[in-house]
Amino acid sequence: MFALIRREIRDHIAFFIGAVILSGILVGVSISVLYEFDRIGRMVSRLQAMISVMTIIIIGFFAMGAIQMYTDRTRRISAFVLTLPAGRGRILLARMAAGTLAILALLVPLAIATMILLRLFTPPIPVYSKMLLEAFAGTFLAAFACYCIGLQAGWNSNRLGPSLGGLGLTCVLVSIILVKGYGLHVTV
Repeated sequence: MFALIRREIRDHIAFFIGAVILSGILVGVSISVLYEFDRIGRMVSRLQAMISVMTIIIIGFFAMGAIQMYTDRTRRISAFVLTLPAGRGRILLARMAAGTLAILALLVPLAIATMILLRLFTPPIPVYSKMLLEAFAGTFLAAFACYCIGLQAGWNSNRLGPSLGGLGLTCVLVSIILVKGYGLHVTV
């Protein structure tokens, strides 16, 4: 199983490098926004920042899933791997594990930096820590759902309709999260 996950990571290393670079950029932007807020007294609208970051994350992981399955289908990688003692279920699990690692490579450094920044610059109110956990859990679940939608859209890539439908579904998912918020009430 680890060999399959390692192969998926090696085949799509550009997405992992992109996730780490995007995470570094987002951490840098977070620090600079807090620095500017402290110095000038102005801050970028949180809603604008949240919409743009969520859109980049969601569309990026949708694209990652779609490209993984599309390259598998065009290069017939699964047909080759199935000659080894691995079934389709294990291959799909390896892809989902690699996608989960890419999502975590993006979100974990950002969550750590945000936690540190909140501890330094906000009053010690326990609501902030709960809000942070809910926001990153919601972002992780949305990114994972859109990654899985991208896997399905990439497998049905012979037509344009399913791919665009999957992209539309990811936009609806982002809208639902932005409108309803990030708590447990989103799942109910």
